[in-house]
Amino acid sequence: METIHKIGRRKTAVARVYLSKGKGNITINKREFDNYFTTPTLRYKVMQPLVMTENDKSFDIKVNVFGGGITGQAEAIRLALSRAMCTLNEENRGILKPEGLLTRDPRMVERKKFGQKKARKKFQFSKR
Repeated sequence: METIHKIGRRKTAVARVYLSKGKGNITINKREFDNYFTTPTLRYKVMQPLVMTENDKSFDIKVNVFGGGITGQAEAIRLALSRAMCTLNEENRGILKPEGLLTRDPRMVERKKFGQKKARKKFQFSKR
């Protein structure tokens, strides 16, 4: 098996995932998995597609991720891993799709408009 390469995005975060046969080592931006994601919630989000398809100990994963915040990066990695699991075995699609792991979340930050304080907030109105 050669390396599987998939891309996942969330808000402004972009994650490139490289999947190869191994013992379950995960490297993110040349750092160890536990050092990069310190909270258990973020670790769970990243591991979710691997645990659901029972592949958490059978692949070495190398990830390059940039942009956005730490949560957006974790969700981008989750999407990329879900896509990689589907190319690995088409039956995994039936497991991941009902959980919503194959859907790209389209929500982005709304731009600030001129003449306003923020995207929706206006400057204070003075009648007199």
